[in-house]
Order: sequence, then C-alpha cells, then structure tokens
Amino acid sequence: MWCDESASLLWVDILAGKLLRYWPASQRTEIHEMPRFTSAVLLTQTPEVFLLISQSGIFRYDFVTRAQTLLCPWPADDTRPNEAAIAPDGALWFSSMDPDARRIVGSWYRLAHAGAHLQVMLSNQWVPNTLQWFDGYLWFADSLRKRFYCAKEHDGTLHIEHEWPVDGIPDGSALTCDGTLINARWGCARLVYAALHHGEMTIQGELSLPARQPSSCAFGGAERSDLFMTSALDGLAHPGESDGALFTIKTTFTGMPANRFRL
Repeated sequence: MWCDESASLLWVDILAGKLLRYWPASQRTEIHEMPRFTSAVLLTQTPEVFLLISQSGIFRYDFVTRAQTLLCPWPADDTRPNEAAIAPDGALWFSSMDPDARRIVGSWYRLAHAGAHLQVMLSNQWVPNTLQWFDGYLWFADSLRKRFYCAKEHDGTLHIEHEWPVDGIPDGSALTCDGTLINARWGCARLVYAALHHGEMTIQGELSLPARQPSSCAFGGAERSDLFMTSALDGLAHPGESDGALFTIKTTFTGMPANRFRL
C-alpha cells in the first residue's frame, strides 16, 4: 500500500508477523511486530493511523506510538485473513480463508466504518484474493480455483455477474486510472495485465519477473507510476536470490490513489 501523504510504501510479511515501511527518498526502512496472521495494512482518514487486518481482529494502529485499538473481532476462529482493501465509499472489505488452504471455508466481509455491524458479502470461497473497484463493478479472484470474477453489490450481498478461468494462480493486483488490472501470478514468475471495460476482462500482456512467487503489487512514487511488487519464498525448496524480495519498476501507467477507511 502506497501512502501519498508520507511518500512511503507499507506491506506485511504474513508468516513472520511483520509490518514493513519504506521511504524511497531516504531509503529508510522500519519494521514493526504485528499480531498473528496480519495480512494487510490500509490507510485511514487520519495521518499515521492505519488499519490492520489480522487473525486477532481488525485494529486501529498508531504508527508513531505503536498503539493498537481493536475495532472489530475476527469473525471466524478457524480461518485467517487474506486480501483486504478500502472501497471507494470508505468501507473496509476483507477476505477469510483456511490457514492451510485445504477447506473451502472462506468469505468476503464488509465493515462500513468503525463501530458498524460486520456484513458477510459472499461465502464458499477457497482462497479469495485481489480486490479492486472499477467501472461500477468489484473485481476479485479465487486463487486456487484459478478464476477471476466480476461482481456487483445488491441488497447487502455480492452477486457474481461474470467469471474467467486464468492461467496460473492469481494473487494480489494493482489498478491503473484507465482500468488496467495488473495481477501477480503466484508460481509463474510473472505479472499479467488486462483491460477492464463494462464488466469484461481482456488480457493484454505480461511481464516476466526474477522471483517465482510474486504475491502482490501497488503503484507509488510522486506520479504513482512506480510499480512495487512483493514476492514470497514460502514453500520453495531451493529459493533463489530474488525470491522473497521487494521489486520496483518504472512504468508508463498511472495507478489509482488508495482509498481511506472511515474511522
């Protein structure tokens, strides 16, 4: 997640329980300890106060004092969080999954604001991943089903309107201002980019990477044209030098600004 205000990149190491923050201008990095299975850090309307999504619950996190305030308990004891994002209306959306990715027990949830009732938006998910809003639709993936979905929200639930099988395992994504979705393909050592238009997804190309398991990507930098990419070495018997690394490249795209949660 790129923070325009502080010109810094924030991301998490889920298995190690770490929040990492990097300021490219000064090349400074800070690392904070996180609760078990913290899968995402997101922006709020308050500077230097972030939203943490963890198996211990949804927390308000003051980066300066490191104080954590519980906003919402974790909804299912036998699952862990995976994807999370802030919608254009300021609501938090996040997903749950089986910690071992064996059972199809995942769901998508919505928290409108701090103190609101937690809504279950869609169940029967395996490894729910990617979460972007564009053109009036919500776009997401199920990694182990190897499918992308286009959905709309109706009467407090999420209704799938279109779906597409994809090559490889779709993981996290970034979105450009003109509707190009850039998706990390776990295990395939590449990013795939596709045009989103009126509920349709059209593959346009791909970019090879030196890491076998790219896990997510986000636009940042002064013009939001630098693409940052995380990768994982989890499960690799013989990881290479680039596995588990953070990468960045200059692009001709402009990324969408991050939305902020309503505390």
